[in-house]
Amino acid sequence: MIIDWLIAHWIELLGTIFALLYLYLSVRENIWLWVTGFVSSFFYLVLFLDERLYADMSLQVYYLVISVYGWLAWKTGRKESGKPKMPVSGVNKSLALKLLITGVLIYGVVVIALLKLPEQMGIPTSDLPYWDAFTTTGGIVATWMLARKKIEHWLVWVVVDLVSTGMYLYKGLTVTVVLYIVYTLVAVVGYREWKQQMMVRDREIQRRG
Repeated sequence: MIIDWLIAHWIELLGTIFALLYLYLSVRENIWLWVTGFVSSFFYLVLFLDERLYADMSLQVYYLVISVYGWLAWKTGRKESGKPKMPVSGVNKSLALKLLITGVLIYGVVVIALLKLPEQMGIPTSDLPYWDAFTTTGGIVATWMLARKKIEHWLVWVVVDLVSTGMYLYKGLTVTVVLYIVYTLVAVVGYREWKQQMMVRDREIQRRG
């Protein structure tokens, strides 16, 4: 019975394992998070295609690309700062407004695509187009913020992960539901850890000043 279940859910399990590694490395600010994230996204791309969650499936393609970008951005940031890790920074008002506008535009495009494209392509329609579009948009924005090492990306993930938990519960993806509950908790921990790092850095700058 257990073996049959494992065989039936091996893609979801592997995606979950690499996603948990990605989470741990994210909190630790370890650049190898981008490698584990790349592998996890590949497995979830296959899973979401099978579950007809097309926006989330497309999001995994974005994650594959942003994983490469994030790796390069963190390496460049590390060299420019002259420190072992690229420094954490916050989002100013100007960037926050740009991200909000960009998010609204992306959401609109994704919703239209989910409502129109499946029928034109002759494939089943998305089960939860509006929620699917919301988590997709949030994931795009939050992952870009992570690539630029903006601390507020953790707060975006808290909202996205909570919505995703409800969506996957509805779809009966038990393992993924557990994963997203963990995601939510780790996002809170990650925010606190990065905040502490920023405070330590600011104190060092003040002492030197």
